[in-house]
Amino acid sequence: MAPYSIILGRERHVFTDLRAVMAAASAEKSGDQLAGIAACSHEKRVAARYLLADLPLKVFLNEALVPYEADEVTRLIIDSHDAEAFKPVSHMTVGQFRDFLLSYEATADVLKQLAPGLTPEMVAAVSKLMRNHDLITVAAKTSIVTAFRSTIGLAGRLSSRLQPNHPTDDPEGVAGSTLDGLLYGIGDAVIGINPASDNLDACMRLMELFDALRQRFDIPTQSCVLTHVTTSIQAIEAGAPLDLVFQSVAGTEAANRGFGVDLALLREGREAALSLGRGTVGRNVMYLETGQGSALSADAHHGVDEQTLEARAYAVARSVDPLLVNTVVGFIGPEYLYDAKQIIRAGLEDHFCGKLLGLPMGVDVCYTNHAEADQDDMDNLMVLLTVAGVNFLIAVPGADDVMLNYQSLSYHDIVGLRHQFSRPPAPEFEAWLGRMGLLDRNGKLPPRPHSDAFSRALLSYGGSR
Repeated sequence: MAPYSIILGRERHVFTDLRAVMAAASAEKSGDQLAGIAACSHEKRVAARYLLADLPLKVFLNEALVPYEADEVTRLIIDSHDAEAFKPVSHMTVGQFRDFLLSYEATADVLKQLAPGLTPEMVAAVSKLMRNHDLITVAAKTSIVTAFRSTIGLAGRLSSRLQPNHPTDDPEGVAGSTLDGLLYGIGDAVIGINPASDNLDACMRLMELFDALRQRFDIPTQSCVLTHVTTSIQAIEAGAPLDLVFQSVAGTEAANRGFGVDLALLREGREAALSLGRGTVGRNVMYLETGQGSALSADAHHGVDEQTLEARAYAVARSVDPLLVNTVVGFIGPEYLYDAKQIIRAGLEDHFCGKLLGLPMGVDVCYTNHAEADQDDMDNLMVLLTVAGVNFLIAVPGADDVMLNYQSLSYHDIVGLRHQFSRPPAPEFEAWLGRMGLLDRNGKLPPRPHSDAFSRALLSYGGSR
């Protein structure tokens, strides 16, 4: 890749290659500083953005940021690119593409048709030229709909993942957190637990617990034990009642190797889950998690900035047609996103890039306790994402995950957002809440659930476990 340069004011700014332009154009991130690729000054960042704005979108089809020969994610991106879908914007520069995305002409239907023609590098590039409100405005135009037992992503709705993590996977503790969440109408996207152990037997016990609960109360949702894809495949072979196959993914082949996966293994997991035929309203069977900084933490970033690599992870996700994708935005720690400003920016970037690439994006609005952030900052991000049309958010009891030791959103937060923005859950789940007597006369979940009959049944179920 050839060097790039631009004169800004009285200074000439030189960038060794396209990777350097992209990194310097990024919003300030502690991870890029750690990698030694961030802009050294605000002037340098502005210069990089000027350069980036004038680059043709086509340049990203001709200059691979991670070498084609050495990386299967790059090969996936280039080999699966839809040239016909790209045609409407193929003549544009990155700056012109930004203007187009913000125009009235860029409707939901237009963006949906365009998605297969966009590469992750293109959407990462345009996001670097956008303010937070721009990211929100464009993301809000799109609705990415997927389905298994519930339909996720319909316009005007907000789904949620119920996360009943427990430090020892104790069935009564897990059941208690799950039942509490159901009383608050949480879990229409998925009831998903991070197991304390990746042991096959322990994971299968959790799968059986959730499936028995679902069948007992005829709940139109799906469950997922967030174990490694190979453990999920083993569970399927052993006859476990598995709904979704989970896996963390990243934006380079080497980073995915650090997770113990490659593209072929992800496809194998998807085919195994599809073979069970457990979906009722759809066949999306994959649940994938990402997060800025994962490739850098594995020393597998190839000198590329963390936000661009995050967008490349969405190409991996797109290849297996997932039900759910979420960025665990503040989970990796302040080494990669230092404070609330960086976490909020990253959450909006990830959501924008994922939806523009056609993915059903959710966000774990979260932070670790050693980051410069607090719950007020998470309140800000959850509201911004709801306005942006996020498919789902994650909630844990009291916003405090006692197993993973980080802070997220609470069940109450989701209820509050649904009331404030009139965003009901998935339609199948909303109808179930009505049947269970959990909705008030206005069809909304009351601030304090008061279905005595259902509460007694849930408590009886929890005690029986």
